[in-house]
Amino acid sequence: MPDWKAELEDLVMPAVARSQHIDRIVMDSGALEKTAAVFAECFGETSAFLVADDNTFAAAGRDVVGYLTAAGVACETLILPAEPRPKPSLERSAEVRRRWKATSPGAVPVAVGSGVINDLVKHAAFEEGRAFFCVATAASMDGYASAGAPLVDRGFKHTIPCAPPRAILADLDVIAAAPPEMTGWGYGDLAGKVPAGGDWILADALGVEPLDDVAWPLVQDRLRSWLADPAALRNGSAGAMAGLFAGLTVTGLAMEFHGSSRPASGADHQIAHLWEMENLSHEGLPVSHGACVAIGSLTVLALFDWLIDQDLKRLEPEKILAQALDFKEIEAAIHAAFPIAAVAERALTESKAKHLSKTAHADRLALIKDSWPALRQRLKAQLLRFDAMRDLLAAAGAPTLAAEIGLSAEHHKATVIRARYLRSRYTILDFLSETGLLEAATEAVFQGNGHLRS
Repeated sequence: MPDWKAELEDLVMPAVARSQHIDRIVMDSGALEKTAAVFAECFGETSAFLVADDNTFAAAGRDVVGYLTAAGVACETLILPAEPRPKPSLERSAEVRRRWKATSPGAVPVAVGSGVINDLVKHAAFEEGRAFFCVATAASMDGYASAGAPLVDRGFKHTIPCAPPRAILADLDVIAAAPPEMTGWGYGDLAGKVPAGGDWILADALGVEPLDDVAWPLVQDRLRSWLADPAALRNGSAGAMAGLFAGLTVTGLAMEFHGSSRPASGADHQIAHLWEMENLSHEGLPVSHGACVAIGSLTVLALFDWLIDQDLKRLEPEKILAQALDFKEIEAAIHAAFPIAAVAERALTESKAKHLSKTAHADRLALIKDSWPALRQRLKAQLLRFDAMRDLLAAAGAPTLAAEIGLSAEHHKATVIRARYLRSRYTILDFLSETGLLEAATEAVFQGNGHLRS
C-alpha cells in the first residue's frame, strides 16, 4: 500500500499547483477543524451557503457550520432529503441556484457531500461565475477535483464543463466512517481507469486522440498501486482510504489539465451513464454511479480479453466494408434504441461526429491490420484481465455481477450494443464495430464460457 502522506506531497500538491482553479486540498485526520481557516484563506471575509443532504449534514455539515459560525462566518443552509437520493440533473442544480440567490446571493457556496451534492453545487456556482468550497464526505467518486459536472439534461446524461472547487477539504475520519458500500463505489470508479486507459490506447494508436503527456501518467503511473489493497479499504484503514481519495482526486485534476474526461472515462462510463439515464434501480434504490462503473468496467475488460485473443491480421476489409451500416441505417438504429426524442437527437450528434466514410473506414481497417501486433502488446501491458479485476472489486465490496445492480442478462447485453452511440469519444465499442466484431464479441462474453454469462 502506498504511503499516502508521501503521495500527497509528491503527487497531489504538485498537481494542485498546476491547477488553474484549485488553490488548496487539505486531506488529513481531523481536517474538519481547519474548515474556518481554509475558508478564510481561500475566500476572505464573506458568508457561506452550505448545501448538503440529511446524511452528509450529519456526517460533516453540522460541524462545518459550527466551525464557520464560531469564526464569525454567517452560514445559511440548504439540506436536501437523502431519500430518495437527490438526482444529478440540471433541474436540481437550478433549484440549488435559486435557493442560494434567494437566501444569500453574496455567499460562497459550500458543498458538503460526495457525487451528486458536489456536482449540483459545482454547476450552480459555475453558472453564477463563482468559486465554491467542497467538503468531502466519502471516497465514492472522482468528481471532487474534476472540471465538469455529469448531469442529466432532458434525459441525456453528459459531463458539462464547470470549474472545480477553489478548495477541497477531506477529513479522513469522516471518509472512513462513510457507509462501506460508498467506498466500494469509489473503488469501482477508480477501477474504471484501467479499461479507460485501454480505450485511450486504441484512440492513440489509430490517430484519433493522442495520449496526453501530463494527464496520462498522472492517472496511469500509480493506478495499480491505488488498486492494490482493496481488503484494507473494506477494513476501514485510514491509510487505504487516503490512497483511494488521493487517486480519485488526482484523476479529477487530470481531467482539468486535459480539458475533458478522457483520462478517466471510456466505454465503462458510457455503459454506466446509459444505466443512470434509464434510472436503473435495485431493491428500491437508484444504483450509484460507482456501482454502475464497476459493472461497466468488468464488461469492457471482458471485451478486451476477447479482443486480445483475436488475430486481426486476418481481417477481411472488403467483407467488413460491404456489411458496414451507412449513417441512415445508424440513424434508424439510434431511434430504435432510444425512444426519448431528446436522447436520440444527442446520440445522433455524437455518433455522426465519429462516423467514417467508406474511404476513411478502409484506411482505418488497413491501419488496424498493420498495427495490431504492437497494439495488442500495448493493451496487454495496460489492462488487468477480467478475472483479476473481478477479484479486486469483490475484495473492495464493489458489485461484480449484473444482478447485484438489478440488471438482467438481456438488459446488460443490449447496453453493450447501444452504448457506443452516446459519445463521440473513441472506445473499444467503436473499434469492435469498425472491425465488424462487436456482435461476435458481445455474444462470446455473454454465452457459453464467456465472462459475463452469469
